[in-house]
Amino acid sequence: MHIVLLEPEIPQNAGNIARTCAVTNSTLHLIKPLGFSVEDKYLKRAGLDYWKLLDIRYYENWEDFVSKNKDAKLFMATTKAKKVYTEVEYGENDYLVFGKESAGIPEEILLNYEETSVRIPMLDVARSLNLSNSVAIMLYEALRQQNFSGLLKEGQLHRYKW
Repeated sequence: MHIVLLEPEIPQNAGNIARTCAVTNSTLHLIKPLGFSVEDKYLKRAGLDYWKLLDIRYYENWEDFVSKNKDAKLFMATTKAKKVYTEVEYGENDYLVFGKESAGIPEEILLNYEETSVRIPMLDVARSLNLSNSVAIMLYEALRQQNFSGLLKEGQLHRYKW
C-alpha cells in the first residue's frame, strides 16, 4: 500500500503515520511544502526507531507526484466524499491520499477523483478526525481486505506460553 500526505503540517502526525507505514510495509509519499523539517525532533520521536524500515519518497508539489506515479489508483480521503471508505475495494498497490490538517485535499484536485473519494463516517458537528488516526483507519481496512497479506497475524508472549 501507499500512503500519500499532501502538504502535511504537523510533525507528530507525520511521525505517527511514518511508524504505521513502517510496520505495515507501506510506502510513505510526502508532497511539499511540508509544515516541518524532516529533521524535526517531534517527527523523529513520533516515528521512534522505525525510520530505517520506512520507504519514504518526496515530491515538490502535486503535479510532481502525479507525473511520477502515472498509473497509480488514488483514493482520496475527504469529508466531502459520497462514499464511505469501507464501500470500495482496495488493491495491494493502491494509494490512499490525505490532505493537510488545516484544509484537507483542495477541491480542485478532488474534482478529478469523484469515484475514488471516500470518507470516514462521523458526526456532522465535527470537522474531521486526526490525520494519523484517519490514515490508520483507512490503511487497516485496505489491509484487512487483502487478509493482511505479508503481515504477522499471530503474536507470542515473551516470558510465558498461551
